[in-house]
Amino acid sequence: MIQRILVWDVPTRVFHWLLALSFGGAFLTAESERYRDIHVALGYTLLGLIAFRLLWGFFGTRYAQFRSFLFKPGEVVAYLQALLKCKPAHYIGHNPVGSVAIWMLLTLGVSVGVSGVMLFQDIGGDALEELHEFASNAMLAVVLVHIAGVLVSSVIHRENLVRSMVTGYKSAKPDQGIRSSHAWLGAIMLTAVVAFWTGYPVAGPTMPSANPAHAEQRGDD
Repeated sequence: MIQRILVWDVPTRVFHWLLALSFGGAFLTAESERYRDIHVALGYTLLGLIAFRLLWGFFGTRYAQFRSFLFKPGEVVAYLQALLKCKPAHYIGHNPVGSVAIWMLLTLGVSVGVSGVMLFQDIGGDALEELHEFASNAMLAVVLVHIAGVLVSSVIHRENLVRSMVTGYKSAKPDQGIRSSHAWLGAIMLTAVVAFWTGYPVAGPTMPSANPAHAEQRGDD
């Protein structure tokens, strides 16, 4: 009997959407000196989220654990071949191709975050800056491919994967779901991130004096 089951716990969903928001925001503010503080704050957020996800990959719920989406290269190739024929197997959690995207996003996310922190501390110079930019662009490419894969899979399997990452639910057999959503942990994560963003010192743009006489007077002093 097929029914709605809980697949994605709240911490996994909070991580997913906050990571998307943090990376997207950091990427868009990367070239602007005016929004440098925002870029840095989002970079720290990205690193913190990935640190949590690495832990949750061992201690999380069934489909959040790394062992649930560890696939051999042959399985990935076989899934790709089936996907090209529009006959891929259905997975409750991450499919083999989706798992590759997850691993790449985590790896590139660490590279982007760590290199960004080092550059913020004036470590690494031009070589590290090029690495940071390359990793950021590569991560964006993986994100776009991942989105395309989600849309294709949604059409082929006739299930809204985006909605499932919002609600946490999919349609499957009752014994395939998880028991707890760990909503309390998701609430703590969200509160911690919002508190960090609120408390992070962001310098406003420097505004010129509206009165030239005042500016001249300050110069004389």
